[in-house]
Amino acid sequence: MAHENTVAPAGRVRRLEEDVVVAASPAEVHRLVSDLRNMGRWSPECRRVWVPRRPARAGSAFVGFNRRGPFLWFTTGRITALRAPVAPDGTGEFTFDVGVFGLPIARWGYRFVPEGDGTRVTETWEDLRSGRGSRTADALGAVFAGTTPQRRVAVNRAGMRTTLARIAAACGPRTGGA
Repeated sequence: MAHENTVAPAGRVRRLEEDVVVAASPAEVHRLVSDLRNMGRWSPECRRVWVPRRPARAGSAFVGFNRRGPFLWFTTGRITALRAPVAPDGTGEFTFDVGVFGLPIARWGYRFVPEGDGTRVTETWEDLRSGRGSRTADALGAVFAGTTPQRRVAVNRAGMRTTLARIAAACGPRTGGA
């Protein structure tokens, strides 16, 4: 798995990246991951996603219901990029922003790139809590999700690894190639 951190000037990590190679085509993996109703299957925090209008497409809104230990919270989201893998390069993308009470929280994304007989799936997280409203967003995260900004990075990294492992398991065992 690749690990990328982007650190803000104040020392706060603002971006994480994890990846895994799975035994399925980019189109198959994209179809699984971009169906937001599956997010509760993959994520250790997200329990369910409600998409009011299907099929989801770029610009579609949704609500995520989350839980970690005794903490329960919801987020509102909007899909910002939904590009299915097509020739000639076979890569795809799925990205969405989440917030709470109108405050931006994070941008989550997935890239799907052919690798050998499978697909490299890269999950990204970007902290959008900056500027106006960031202190309020940080406080809401501590109260509702039980996570300070400093701890959120470790929680997200572990969650991303769990999410990718679950996606890989759903795609079946690797059968050779890369």
